[in-house]
Amino acid sequence: LDLKTDRSVVRRLLDRGFDVYLIDWGIPDDASSQLRLEDYVCKFLNDVVSFVCDHVGTPHLNLLGYCMGGTMSTIFTSLHPDRVRNLILMATPIDFAGDKGLLNLWAREEYFDVDKLIDAFGNCPGELLKFVFQLMKPVQNFAEKQLTLSENLNDAAFVDNFVAVERWAGDSIPVVGETFRQYVKSLYQQNQLVKGRLRLAGLPVRLEAIECPLLLLVAEKDHLVAPESTLALKQHVSSTESRSMSIDAGHVGLAVSSRAHRQLWPEAANWIAHHSTEL
Repeated sequence: LDLKTDRSVVRRLLDRGFDVYLIDWGIPDDASSQLRLEDYVCKFLNDVVSFVCDHVGTPHLNLLGYCMGGTMSTIFTSLHPDRVRNLILMATPIDFAGDKGLLNLWAREEYFDVDKLIDAFGNCPGELLKFVFQLMKPVQNFAEKQLTLSENLNDAAFVDNFVAVERWAGDSIPVVGETFRQYVKSLYQQNQLVKGRLRLAGLPVRLEAIECPLLLLVAEKDHLVAPESTLALKQHVSSTESRSMSIDAGHVGLAVSSRAHRQLWPEAANWIAHHSTEL
């Protein structure tokens, strides 16, 4: 979200006049392996929202989540609908029932024993996730990408952007074990969120409790999160106003591609500003 100055979602929002607070979840270690999804949503995210609202002096804020962070943002909004003015989601898995993405197939219970993985490692290794993502498009990741780089070695701007994205993509960190176990079982394997069966800290997560305006941002070539998974949220909420925007890009390109910052983010920032007049 803030990879480079000229391709920074944070910069686009700052330029539009917003105060931007970015959550750094830290790097999980063995001591944090027992943290669960409710710790992140009901405690950490709740504390962040309280801090920001107190710091700015507002009863509610705009909440933006990317990928898994979007799922957590959606869950938080359903539990605390009065604290979120607008919910903005980027490439966020909501309905996990689809079979258009390899992740949805590979994560099925008959193929993936998440208990064995987490019981063995404690946390889900970052290197494992990196290789899983690479193997979803092996030809592109292990051949085409390097060929494209070799063909553009004389283009300093291309090389600079290529190195920035590759450095980020290679800097994999673990995912907290119990959170990963819960996320895979409850969402990927049982699809509890859209079925209304998810509970966190003893509280039912009801998507119909969400009434705020929604902005759903999807990437048409996203191989990690199918656009249909994100857009399905509109069928389950009580919001009377929702807007979806798409871009011809992939999962990462939604945040860092030049096309996204040229075509999508100016419009998205204007939408957020227009729906934030009460803040």
